Amino acid sequence: MPLQSIEPQRLYRQIAEQLRSLIGAGEFAVGSRLPAERELAKQLGVSRPSVREALIALEVEKVVEVRGGSGIYVLKPSARQPSRKNASAAVEWGPLELMRARELVESEVAALAARNAKKADLQQMEHALQLMRDEIAQGRIPRDGDEAFHSAIAQSCGNHVLRDTISTYWQARHGTLFERLGDHFEDDVSWEAALIEHAAVLEAIRARNALAARSAMRIHLKNAHKRYSASWRRAKPS
Repeated sequence: MPLQSIEPQRLYRQIAEQLRSLIGAGEFAVGSRLPAERELAKQLGVSRPSVREALIALEVEKVVEVRGGSGIYVLKPSARQPSRKNASAAVEWGPLELMRARELVESEVAALAARNAKKADLQQMEHALQLMRDEIAQGRIPRDGDEAFHSAIAQSCGNHVLRDTISTYWQARHGTLFERLGDHFEDDVSWEAALIEHAAVLEAIRARNALAARSAMRIHLKNAHKRYSASWRRAKPS
């Protein structure tokens, strides 16, 4: 029998596979509630963000159901979907891990934009903010405006590699895992906060203040990570 190639698995996928195996073996019965996120992280010896990403992956596959304010429950096998074996690398990035990478990279991109942005670039950022306001006013999730704003900053930074890197981040942002995380933790309050944070970034870029732009973007993405890391008990019920 020929040897098979071994593909490295992301940590959250390893956690998800272990939990799936335990569920299949009857360690967690159908309808039962899984241990709390904090307890799972302690038992597995991993971070809570990695556990959260694993639980989101299992929810997408309908292995478990996350009930805001209650907990995570095991679903019947008939409801389950096969795991995503052939998804692209970007789509398979863990959402919270992605947010940490964005915090590091996009903070520097914002600083470069403060030095290099042209008048037309600033107008694109302003239009993106207005699109966010319009989407919120219409009762829509302002994801189009959010992407347009960050993309406009990347376009203006003067570095094509960084611009393409940000584009790849957004490919991942449209992935199923990130969208499902948003379903739990994005709401009017979080988006209003993001809008205010975006305005602070734009103000710093318009003022040609690279230090302030870097700081404003870092604060925005750090806050975004915190919003996605909130207690499940504060998340919206599914």
